Amino acid sequence: MIERTYPTATTPIFGVGDGRGPLVVCMHGITANAYVFEPVIRALADRYAVISIDQRGHGRSGRPSGYGGTDFAADVAALVEQLDQGPAILLGHSLGARNAFVAANRHPDCVRAVVAVEFTPFIEAEVLDQLESRVMGGDRVFADVPAIEAYLADRYPLLPPQAISRRARHGYRRTERGWQPLTDAAAMAATAAGLREPIEKEVAAIRQPTILVRGAISKFVSRDAWRRTCSLRPDLRAVEVDGADHYVPEERPEAIAAIVREIDAV
Repeated sequence: MIERTYPTATTPIFGVGDGRGPLVVCMHGITANAYVFEPVIRALADRYAVISIDQRGHGRSGRPSGYGGTDFAADVAALVEQLDQGPAILLGHSLGARNAFVAANRHPDCVRAVVAVEFTPFIEAEVLDQLESRVMGGDRVFADVPAIEAYLADRYPLLPPQAISRRARHGYRRTERGWQPLTDAAAMAATAAGLREPIEKEVAAIRQPTILVRGAISKFVSRDAWRRTCSLRPDLRAVEVDGADHYVPEERPEAIAAIVREIDAV
């Protein structure tokens, strides 16, 4: 895969990608990085130009001020404009899905379609409280890579070993103190707070082809939040992926690739 930092108008954005064809931009969840979509990239590269990015505050991308939905949306719009290959299909997971909704509304000329995985309006406050606690609990020092992998395996019990290894290899750096996350702690706190921004109006207003995706055993998007979202936009395709919890792109990458292909199957 090609690795590159794009000096966009908003902040430097690091991305990994492969393939040729219509543009797909993948956006990860909070504390993750571009490489979590590697199996999805490989599954789509025969038909699409796929770029997975480190979002601001994460990985090897910039650490500017501002971590609300409009800030992240401006980054992806700037990237699509710089690539001059748009409009793009936005494939977003969790934080990335929220940002895809916002980008589709605020920068419609840059967005051809949205695949929104595991983020909807109506997520309960206690769920976001738990997420914020987990996010801040991950800001720690590890003795070595096996210690990182053990922590990640406990935190993400359904992730396959390859996904655990991928997160450990690409999401941490060695320092004098030990191995630390590449994410910025202050940015993660601001990002987690920003996930509480209401997005009901964004989802209600979206006009691009959109597919909503939920892991069938997700504890993040509850059945009630899912039902209410489907009622808000009954015209949108809604897919539940069997055997997956919140981390569908890493647990069932082949299912996510198949869903993306549906955009052009009509």
